[in-house]
This record gives sequence, structure tokens and C-alpha cells, in this order.
Amino acid sequence: MTNCVLCKEELNPEEGQLIWRGDDCRVILVNDPDLPGFCRVIWNRHVAEMTDLTYGEREHLMSLVFAVEEAVRHVMQPDKMNIATLGNMVPHIHWHIIPRYQDDAYFPGSAWSDKTQATPAPILEARVQKAGELSAAIREAVSRLN
Repeated sequence: MTNCVLCKEELNPEEGQLIWRGDDCRVILVNDPDLPGFCRVIWNRHVAEMTDLTYGEREHLMSLVFAVEEAVRHVMQPDKMNIATLGNMVPHIHWHIIPRYQDDAYFPGSAWSDKTQATPAPILEARVQKAGELSAAIREAVSRLN
């Protein structure tokens, strides 16, 4: 699909950083200043719904989502993890893996809610530093799937 933002090969650095890419999926560290550690697992082919995948593809995708979630939990030490697939604006399978904290900008709402507070700058900076460790942790977690 020519106008799907998730089908394009090149990632704008403002959108995030490619952490890992396989034949079927890729993992992106999202550039969200309010939510350090926010990752997306994106199915490479343009497929709109989970039930459009074969059972084997679904299992493969979810194993990857869980590996990323585990790595994010380990590195970021959040209060809670949010894992969601919405796709209302982009009809292309992708999962959001978001570490959440009681002091994050959107707590207790979703990451798409209005901001309710500002995370203190020193705490936010510490989380940004931790997020720098995610690339290695996620690649390690993915390597254990094989």
C-alpha cells in the first residue's frame, strides 16, 4: 500500500530508531519524549488484522511482542506495562509496548489521553538514559526466541 506510513522502508529519525528487523517483523524504539522506552512491534507486510495472519504467523508475532515486553520491563522497571494494538489510524498490524509510571505525563489514562501531569525532569532524564539500554536488551531477548 503506497500511502501506509508503516509500509515505508525508511524510518524518519524523528519517529524513532530501528532496533531489530526480521523477515516478518521489526521493532522500533519510538521517539516519545514523555514515554521513554515506548516500542512498537510492526508486521512488515501490509496486513490490517491479526486474523488475516496464519496461526503460525500470529504465534511468531506474539512471541516477539512478549519478548520485547519482557526486555522493556527488565530495563525500564515500570510500575505497569501497556500493550495495545489499535490500528484505527493506520490499518497495518503493529503492537505498542509502553512502560508506564505513576508520574508519567498521561497517568492514569492511556498514552493517547490528554496529559495530566509533568514528570520531574531528573526522573524523565534517568528514564531516557535507561531507554538507551533497550536496543541490546531487545536484541538479546529476540535472539532467545530462535
